[in-house]
Amino acid sequence: MERKDAITRLSTLIGKDIHALAAKHGVSVRGASGNVNKGWAGHVFERFLGLPINSAQAPNFGSWELKVVPLKRTSAGGLRVKETMAITMIDPVEVKATPFDNSHLLTKLRRAVIVARVVGDDVDDPSIVHSINTLDLSGQLLDVVRKDYEQVRACLRDPKRGFASLTGSMGTYVQPRTKGAGHGSISRAFYARPVFLEQIIDLT
Repeated sequence: MERKDAITRLSTLIGKDIHALAAKHGVSVRGASGNVNKGWAGHVFERFLGLPINSAQAPNFGSWELKVVPLKRTSAGGLRVKETMAITMIDPVEVKATPFDNSHLLTKLRRAVIVARVVGDDVDDPSIVHSINTLDLSGQLLDVVRKDYEQVRACLRDPKRGFASLTGSMGTYVQPRTKGAGHGSISRAFYARPVFLEQIIDLT
């Protein structure tokens, strides 16, 4: 499915609770043990777009990539982005060799279709599709993300620091952070911080 067609189709879900869609497409919100099926919302949107049930864990839509971002209501009734959004794994060899304008990070961001959904305190609460978003990465946004990437690149190229020195404290809009099981994980990924996502998603 082409990106523009996916955006059009996903837009028909705005204002709807996706729990009914999960049931329709056979996506379990909870596993057999009762634990939350992490990623269930993303699986719902994939099935809605016609991706087979037994597809790869990280589906490739070709010219674009699906991302899902949860929003929470504040005590004042407004909306905020609940958490960071994983963008792509960090391959230290590739990042060291590649300037930002040719980077995998920039390609991933420009391909992203971000479904924002309003969630409650519990997974069984309504999960309402808020908006379908794409990134117009230009101006100040582009400049800051470029600076964040080049900070990571400089760390990787520094023989006194390197890959192990990448931490979530780095980056204004995009941070390098451990990805995987617990503190023992050695892999890293680029994550979009909420402050970045809140400039992309219209929270009104």
